[in-house]
Amino acid sequence: MAVTMADITHLRKMTGAGMMDCKNALTEAEGDFDKAIEIIRKKGQAVAAKRSDREASEGCVIAKSAGEFAAVIALKCETDFVAKNADFVALTNEILDLAIANKCATIEDVKALPMGKGTVADAVTDRSGITGEKMELDGYGVVEGLSTAIYIHPGNRLATAVSFNIAGVDAQVSHEVAMQIAAMNPIAVNEEGVPADVLAREKEIAADKARQEGKPENLIDRIAQGRISKFYKEVCLLEQEYVKDPKISVAQFLKNTNKDLTVVNFKRFTLNAD
Repeated sequence: MAVTMADITHLRKMTGAGMMDCKNALTEAEGDFDKAIEIIRKKGQAVAAKRSDREASEGCVIAKSAGEFAAVIALKCETDFVAKNADFVALTNEILDLAIANKCATIEDVKALPMGKGTVADAVTDRSGITGEKMELDGYGVVEGLSTAIYIHPGNRLATAVSFNIAGVDAQVSHEVAMQIAAMNPIAVNEEGVPADVLAREKEIAADKARQEGKPENLIDRIAQGRISKFYKEVCLLEQEYVKDPKISVAQFLKNTNKDLTVVNFKRFTLNAD
């Protein structure tokens, strides 16, 4: 049967596939829309399999807050051209909306969510067939607290989410903290949150440096501890210098707003080289 332009346009709206892909699928399916959609999906699976060893270093990174729950996610692809495509960005937003609505805890939970005629994972594979590029979900992280805030850096390559211990945090204050996380890349909220292996490595580096400088062995531990204190101020969010006023720490910035205010948790994801 002849394939009409109306049919092609309709299938394109349903799948997001290119005009020629829709025409070829409808021709092969003899006008059956369900079969045509399946053909397009199988093409996506074939493209995904073929390009599975490629590097997906571009993409769209976004964050959203829904009161006491916020999340960051990245939908990655191979080229900047695809990353900036409106349909690609829309798909990333749609996936994150679903994740937040269902309060997904992990990336695997997100991938398993129903979407269209399949799952989120299927939708990503289908988009891969449309663009001809490898695509993958990555960088999913969530925070929960009595209030949350997010920051998305222009260009959709870096986003953060942060949660607080009290409700009704001033929007400007919470936004400033989310921006601080984006700019200064902390690894923990406070000293207690620094991973044990990271701390052990830093202590070893500090001690080795002191020895190379010829410091007395009986002073090595004290010198190393002093350098660890400096390390904490660099990597712990609450101890970092507040970027807009280096005379105070982030903790002091928060207390200047509310003496009880502090950060519960944060997430940061970037496609940039930090």
